[in-house]
Amino acid sequence: MGDDTLRSVHFERTENSKYLVHNVRGGTLSVGSGGETDTDFTPVELLLAAIGACSAIDVDVVVSRRAEPTEFSAVVRGDKVRDAEEGNRMENLAVEFTIRFPEGEAGDKAREALPRAVKMSHDRLCTVSRTVELGTPVETTVAG
Repeated sequence: MGDDTLRSVHFERTENSKYLVHNVRGGTLSVGSGGETDTDFTPVELLLAAIGACSAIDVDVVVSRRAEPTEFSAVVRGDKVRDAEEGNRMENLAVEFTIRFPEGEAGDKAREALPRAVKMSHDRLCTVSRTVELGTPVETTVAG
């Protein structure tokens, strides 16, 4: 694959089980283990956020061409399974959108486009959920 397809983040440890994740554009995100007083996102929460945000962007681009939403939110859920034989994983992943549009012709067009936009995101556009559903292997190594 070429440089135009490569995506990456870099992270560094700030203390035990706490990290700063950096993207190539200068953004930074705190990640932690999810202790009782730890407000940082956990890796599982980031996975849920990535699935939801990816789909939300796809849907937003399509419907906002027709009308500006008056409400646009989503809840992403899943069950964390601890399995000694097959390893830990998430199951029952689901994204539930709540999207409302103003009354009138433009809002009607946006409401009409919404189900198709959600389906297109799920079936082919959202890189994150498509990757999870297809089960792409992950390679881990130690540098040096």
